[in-house]
Amino acid sequence: MSVGHRKGSAIFSGFRALGLYSNHLPHVVRYHKRHREFYVVTAVGKCFHTYNVKKLGIVAVSNALSGDITCLAADRMLVFVAHGTIVKAFARSKEVVHTYKGHNAEVHLLQPFGDHVISVDRDNVVVIWDVQSEEEYLQLNFDKMVFAVSAIMHPSTYLNKILLGSEQGGLQLWNVKSNKLLYTFSGWGSGVTVLQQAPAVDVIAVGLASGQIVIHNIKCDESLMKFQQDWGPITAISFRTDGHPVMAAGSPVGHIGLWDLDDKKLISQMRNAHTTAIAGMTFVHGEPLLITNGADNAIRVWIFDAPGGGGRLLRSRMGHSAPPTKIQHHGQNGQQILSAGQDGTLQSFSTVHERFNKSLGRGSINKKKSKKKGLQYDTMKLPPITAFASETARQSDWDGIIACHRGYLIATTWNYQKTSMGAYKLEPERFHKDRGLNVHATAVDITSCGNFGVVALSTGHIDVYNMQSGMHRGQYGKEKAHEGPVRGVAVDGLNQLTISVGADRLIKFWKFKSKELVHTATLSSSPASMLLHRDSGMLAVSLDDFSINIMDIETRKIVRKFSGHRGQINDMAFSPDGRWLVTASMDCTIRTWDLPSGCLVDCFLLDSAAVSITMSPTGDFLVSSHVDDVGIYLWSNNTLFNLVSLRPLPSDYEPPVVTLPGTCPAQDLDSPEVDEEPSDEMIEYESPEQLGEQLVTLSLLPDSRWKNLLNLDVIKKRNKPKEPPKVPKSAPFFIPTLPGLVPRFAVSEGQNAEEQSKIVNLGVLAQKSDFYMQLEDALVSNNYSSTVRLLKEMGPSRIETELRSLAPEGGGSLDVMQSFIRMIGSILDSKRDFDLAQAYLALFLKLHLKLISEESTLMEEAAKVLGPLEETWTHMQMLFSQSLCLLGYMKSALL
Repeated sequence: MSVGHRKGSAIFSGFRALGLYSNHLPHVVRYHKRHREFYVVTAVGKCFHTYNVKKLGIVAVSNALSGDITCLAADRMLVFVAHGTIVKAFARSKEVVHTYKGHNAEVHLLQPFGDHVISVDRDNVVVIWDVQSEEEYLQLNFDKMVFAVSAIMHPSTYLNKILLGSEQGGLQLWNVKSNKLLYTFSGWGSGVTVLQQAPAVDVIAVGLASGQIVIHNIKCDESLMKFQQDWGPITAISFRTDGHPVMAAGSPVGHIGLWDLDDKKLISQMRNAHTTAIAGMTFVHGEPLLITNGADNAIRVWIFDAPGGGGRLLRSRMGHSAPPTKIQHHGQNGQQILSAGQDGTLQSFSTVHERFNKSLGRGSINKKKSKKKGLQYDTMKLPPITAFASETARQSDWDGIIACHRGYLIATTWNYQKTSMGAYKLEPERFHKDRGLNVHATAVDITSCGNFGVVALSTGHIDVYNMQSGMHRGQYGKEKAHEGPVRGVAVDGLNQLTISVGADRLIKFWKFKSKELVHTATLSSSPASMLLHRDSGMLAVSLDDFSINIMDIETRKIVRKFSGHRGQINDMAFSPDGRWLVTASMDCTIRTWDLPSGCLVDCFLLDSAAVSITMSPTGDFLVSSHVDDVGIYLWSNNTLFNLVSLRPLPSDYEPPVVTLPGTCPAQDLDSPEVDEEPSDEMIEYESPEQLGEQLVTLSLLPDSRWKNLLNLDVIKKRNKPKEPPKVPKSAPFFIPTLPGLVPRFAVSEGQNAEEQSKIVNLGVLAQKSDFYMQLEDALVSNNYSSTVRLLKEMGPSRIETELRSLAPEGGGSLDVMQSFIRMIGSILDSKRDFDLAQAYLALFLKLHLKLISEESTLMEEAAKVLGPLEETWTHMQMLFSQSLCLLGYMKSALL
């Protein structure tokens, strides 16, 4: 088992998370002096995000921590974060620069305080840290029964002083430099939840668990005014600082109350600002903007520019407030992911940028009535979507998405372009009289042309509707398509076939148009779901025994069976080329099956089971959503940019645990492992020169080096220059080289050239080439490998010149000619360079055939070569004939 698989998945590596914006922790607003811009910081799981307030665009994502963030605070330079018992300080909204260890319980309150930071844990211990030295400056211990710290703040202009609020209702003012309790405020008979500095010096707002807000002067210890909210404890308080004396207070039900401090009365209510408790609320300094966040995974910016005192939504970033139930790519560019959540909404997330995200809203039986009643008392809302199908072909003309809802009969249409629920609610007429029946839609599909929607029901009926008009266009089967609930339905790419699978263990093939039953196949176990890959015609059916059957819809036979999952299979996804099937199961694994080889090639384990998965149409990302998780996670496909060795995994393979990707890659804080094991990189196969000694092997030389040897005279005649070459005016700067395919420098003779006769150069007449000398040596040693290598490096003209010079009239000898024929014989014996041997021998015979026929020694040598040559060629000819015959049959025969 390779270490690569042990470390994680070989194919997929965590890339990033989408749709995560906020959790139950209050946000922090910071001001950047140099940028002259406000930033809002929100916690998301193990990291925090920084957004600019101007556009709510994400500007930074922190490195991930080892645990979930439990508290968040910030000053001008650093962001302070608590996870568990540890407090960390981040610089540049990204890297950890300080770590503060010393608490024995979970930290739940943080307060930056000049050069110090104050932290409070669940054991009621208050620790003041020196920010730079990371040392403990002071520790305060309180008795939980008398004074359980629930809120902390630093009153403006009060040097070295902090104000603590308690669950018992009392307040204490401490001087942290001298470690003295300066004053105790008796309280108002209810636990303190929020302490907030008012714009006026000495004045603070105290939010109580009873829903009361007290504006109190801590210098005189007198209450200036009191307000009462009826929505439960106060969760957040903020004051406007742009000239309007207004205070906003948040509640656990998501409402915001706006109070006028001059008239001492409620001026406006912002109901359902969030669907959960208001976690954090901040008025931007000097601007009529209110930033809110909540556990419903939303950040909202409200602007106060209308009469009446209420705010209107200016901009927001929001994901699902409850975990997604089904995700699927929309379109062919792989940039939009449609996601249906348990919160009843259908949303589209962009993999490119958050500004392209869309919310198609919440399903409703009657939109007008829903708007009147509001979110909280909406009885018209539809249950969450369990399955949907989308098509982009006609989405600009009419609705392109069809969905079915949990336990609900009617299928709904949705419009991606208008980002809203569609025009039609698709319901068969057969149930009009008796709607009390427990009938619901179980599966849907939409044709590739975007004209028809197919809806399958729990009663076994399958209906076809027109997407443009919403009209019923028929049903499959005389009475029913299946006996029992339909578990899956799909239409092929050309609208020829509709395939359905039912709890009666049958797969049925219907003609799409005529609704006629064409074929029925029986499954070994009851099916759970079905997925069709339209391009390849592969149909994946997951069964209740946790196995998967792959059927080819052309031959209508089961071509692959996969088993290995140990829990219910939640979702399946094909790769765009149809080669892989990726499956997610309740056993918390994601497995990749290779269809051609029929093997499991990748498997990894997650902390929480994947509920739904989808593969990008471009093949670059696998996307997953998980149990009890509102995020959508992207996994990059390593095979697109790396060599990945995909070996079949054994049946007893234990997959490694992989952490979900954050909104940015996690920091590798672990120390490097000491023992190194061989890595699972792709083993590059280097082909040997010859696979087997009995196999005929061709050379890898280009055709131009040997194919035209016989026609050289014709080529030279055709390429004859029209005018003589011109002598260059000046000598070249470069070192002269010798002619040939392999460049070589011409070595100057030096002194030897001066000693030679200037009348005639006698050396030229008797000069022997390297090739000629090697043939002479090989006649004795009988080793022709270097001679063949030398011949391979020559061009066609040089080869012809060398072969001409072998004959006695060209300055050669019969012995060298005999050696050349032996060289051809040795090439044929080794069965290498078969094409070169043929070409060289053909040219040799063309040049010297007359001389060979006259010399008996050469004839004997040629006869020795003829035997192996004929034998090899006959064998090859037979193989060529067989292959051509089979190919001709395959092309012409009707299969």
